[in-house]
Amino acid sequence: MLEFSEKSLQLQAQLQSFMDEHIYPNETAYAEHLHHVENRWAPLALIDELKEKARQAGLWNLFVPPDLAEFVDHDGLSNFEYAPLAEAMGRVLWAPEVFNCSAPDTGNMEVFMKYGNAEQQEQWLTPLLNGEIRSSYCMTEPQVASSDATNVELSIVQDGDHWVLNGRKWFITNAMYERTTIFIVMGKSDPDNADRHKQQTQVLVPKSTPGVELVRPLTTLGYDDAPQGHAEVHFDNVRVPLSNVLLGEGRGFEIAQGRLGPGRIHHCMRLIGIGQRSLEITCKRTVSRSTFGRTLSSHQSVREDISKCYSELEMARLLVMKTCKKMDEVGPKGAMDLIAASKTTVPIMIQNLIDRCMQIHGAGGLTEDYCMAEGFNYARWCRQADGPDQVHQMALGKMIIKRYTEE
Repeated sequence: MLEFSEKSLQLQAQLQSFMDEHIYPNETAYAEHLHHVENRWAPLALIDELKEKARQAGLWNLFVPPDLAEFVDHDGLSNFEYAPLAEAMGRVLWAPEVFNCSAPDTGNMEVFMKYGNAEQQEQWLTPLLNGEIRSSYCMTEPQVASSDATNVELSIVQDGDHWVLNGRKWFITNAMYERTTIFIVMGKSDPDNADRHKQQTQVLVPKSTPGVELVRPLTTLGYDDAPQGHAEVHFDNVRVPLSNVLLGEGRGFEIAQGRLGPGRIHHCMRLIGIGQRSLEITCKRTVSRSTFGRTLSSHQSVREDISKCYSELEMARLLVMKTCKKMDEVGPKGAMDLIAASKTTVPIMIQNLIDRCMQIHGAGGLTEDYCMAEGFNYARWCRQADGPDQVHQMALGKMIIKRYTEE
């Protein structure tokens, strides 16, 4: 039995009430706005209104752990305490932004907390924590296999008191959003370094910097994820001060490894939320529709699919909670095995679960009338995000073989 702290239980109840009162009733209004607005990348007044309500309710920046609580106005939540909250938010894919808990901003804020200096924190972290701006993390490139982060080719060259950036990035989440003002960009500043993990540097590039070109919005299975979007971005002789370096030259790979661990498990938490919701609405569907003289719920094949969905959802949730517990005890680096296991297991389990739910809904399951098609898309691209499954499986397999063969 999972036992949560009184603080977590109280927040779970508050969040559930907020979702019931403010999020679910506004799903139709949110969708209709995006269907009729001329500029799909502009901020939504509805989201701003809900963000203010969430902040007043104390449901704000809940992702921040206790060791970084100095940056927020609460004591921080452990991964274990935060997991059911992220799950609840994940039931509606746009909801995390309402609570200032959406990717990639949560990961970027942790980067600023852990690796930014005082000036960088004041300029960028404070407005991010206040929900005033959004941010992007620029790593993936179209011309190389970015599953190996040491492959990145965007060049970062020192020229006097500036860094000069040249190269291409793509699938940069939030880049299209008009409220996004800062990019964290990873590139190569020392390509000839014998240590391939010290060739990379991360620098801060304001989106408005001359030479930053938003080439085009990209889609995943046809979804453009407006207003955030996933963009192709070109950097053409982009110049930023040397002071815009994060942590130091040659430490980009180190930052990337420190950033992505919590982000991977946050995606898994949210995926369980959309999986749980898909199962619930599908069960209701099975008792409201009939074929061949009896309800769907009485057909053996439907019952078997519901059984599989329930079992897999429980397995996914327990794996994530175990991962959270270990992260809280030994930190993300010490929990790399379970993070990798969660990252490579939960997205595909939720993808398959939602696929069954879509099938039971018939043609309607493919439409925007239900949450499942977009949830399926989210689960599918999570198998690529923060490193594709195969890379994590390769690393985890190596780790486990070593664990059980070395004396």
